[in-house]
Amino acid sequence: MKLYIVPTPIGNLDDLTFRAVKVLQDVDLILAEDTRTSGKLLKHFKISTQMQSHHMYNEHKTVNGIIQKLKNGETIALISDAGTPAISDPGFLLTRACVQNNITIECLPGATAFVPALVNSALPNDRFVFEGFLPPKKGRQTRLKLLAEETRTIIFYVSPHKLVKTLTQFIAYFGAERPISVSRELSKLYEETIRGTITEVLLHFENNAPKGEIVIVVGGK
Repeated sequence: MKLYIVPTPIGNLDDLTFRAVKVLQDVDLILAEDTRTSGKLLKHFKISTQMQSHHMYNEHKTVNGIIQKLKNGETIALISDAGTPAISDPGFLLTRACVQNNITIECLPGATAFVPALVNSALPNDRFVFEGFLPPKKGRQTRLKLLAEETRTIIFYVSPHKLVKTLTQFIAYFGAERPISVSRELSKLYEETIRGTITEVLLHFENNAPKGEIVIVVGGK
């Protein structure tokens, strides 16, 4: 009766740990955000464990059933499409339910995008704030206004088609000269990190359309 939280690679498949492979082979069931995406990973490592879909659109409905399986003595692993579950991905509701039901949780260490992006940024990393994705519309301005006064380094996730717009908003709220670092395609073939002022980095991405998974690291006030 245990839930394992298992981080999966954010790009390079070699980043899956030996321990993660063993856990995924040994559990009774794997909960996957997208079974097609995770199917490729499991096939690569010759893991044949049964999978069940567990994502942000169905997790409210499936949590009770999963808790019942765990209470019946099953061991279950939770994975997301990439990185550590519950970090801007499903996982919180299930871990909370496990704690409420006295079910053991074990989270394996492993890949998560914001740590390499933060270290790569060369911005102060002794104290930082992880913001994840900004609110899409409602609450976005309020959040940015609040973060404009933040003195610690701030980390954001952003989709490529929203990057230029987001950087433009950052200039309005944080100022054109605030130092920033944008990492994309971390651990993949075309990994790159662009550093400079917000204005300089915006200019780069206006001339070079961004692709892939993106992490923004902004210097504090």
